Amino acid sequence: MEHIKGGVTAAKGFMAAGVEANVKYKNRKDMAMVYSQVPCKAAGVFTSNVVKAAPVVWDREKINTSPYIQAVVVNSGIANACTGRQGYAYCQETADAAAGALQIPGDCVLVASTGVIGMQLPMDKITAGVAALAGCLKDTLEAGTQAAEAIMTTDTISKQVAVQFEAGGKTVTVGGMSKGSGMIHPNMCTMLGFVTTDIAISKELLQEALSADVVDTFNMISVDGDTSTNDTLVVLANGCAGNPEITEKNEDYLHFCQALHEVNETLAKMMAGDGEGATALFETKVIHAANKEDARTLAKSVICSSLTKAAIFGHDANWGRILCALGYSGASFDPEAIELFFESSAGRIQIYKDGQATDYSEEEATKILSCPVVTVVVDMKMGEAQATAWGCDLTYDYVKINADYRS
Repeated sequence: MEHIKGGVTAAKGFMAAGVEANVKYKNRKDMAMVYSQVPCKAAGVFTSNVVKAAPVVWDREKINTSPYIQAVVVNSGIANACTGRQGYAYCQETADAAAGALQIPGDCVLVASTGVIGMQLPMDKITAGVAALAGCLKDTLEAGTQAAEAIMTTDTISKQVAVQFEAGGKTVTVGGMSKGSGMIHPNMCTMLGFVTTDIAISKELLQEALSADVVDTFNMISVDGDTSTNDTLVVLANGCAGNPEITEKNEDYLHFCQALHEVNETLAKMMAGDGEGATALFETKVIHAANKEDARTLAKSVICSSLTKAAIFGHDANWGRILCALGYSGASFDPEAIELFFESSAGRIQIYKDGQATDYSEEEATKILSCPVVTVVVDMKMGEAQATAWGCDLTYDYVKINADYRS
């Protein structure tokens, strides 16, 4: 497997576009389209929030019932959440507009929205945006980048990645884009993710691969502990690579799962590092845990701790906050047995052992914590399980951004 340049247009048969539709923002791209020249198998995972946005309800229904999916229309700025029957009707109207422009059935169009909750979509701008998108679809790297830029809200960078590997003697590509830097605490935020691949695979195995992988990728990130109403992650597979269709868990399936994991993990880490107001990607690795579930719980508890996140922002080696977060996670362990380390590109330092602080240098610890990627390693000394979670520091700018988000 190797990384290549690109995102949703990297795989054969996929096209994309991004345009300025003025849905809410001015002078920036705010609508995107992803289109496959041939029908796709589709899989999806969605928010666990009881309050689900209309596009989530629409997409889940279409993935479960439609014979295939061929296009996705995305808008940023307005979430189309808590908008009642009208909001769902707007999903239908958006899909119908795309169907007419692309000459495909409306039931094979997915829709997604991100932005402010409670506002109705300006459908005149949405339908005009759909027409504009359909008219400028391309399979180029630039087109994929424009789509990735168009789905951003408070993101500071667009997020895309692509990888290639061999399956059945053919070159297979998996590419993707995502957005999200606030209201990020997926449990499948405002998180949207779209992965495209030219592999030939059964719908059942595609869904199984996605559902299994999200547990250790997107579900292991958190910016602020808020699970959005709009979380959506969709994978489209159009079979254009020409490999024999994967219908069983063979070697090609395992290679696809590895590629999907690489794309999902890369996008997840980019989202965590681009948290609203963030200055650092904050990673927690739990090793030698009693079991996988405990490892995930412990790692997630640390990166979700507001006090720990604030300490990372201040480059303060306040290891007591880490112990506290581990202690209330719900996992059982002996605090006298575990060991804690800080590490980054500036080095590695042990800060806790045998139930107390080590004789570490505060100056060295501050230097390590001042890097753009900071890792806490927690050695539980209990077993062989491990897990990694990703978050970001908590800064003054996070409050500023979210205190003024609707304006």
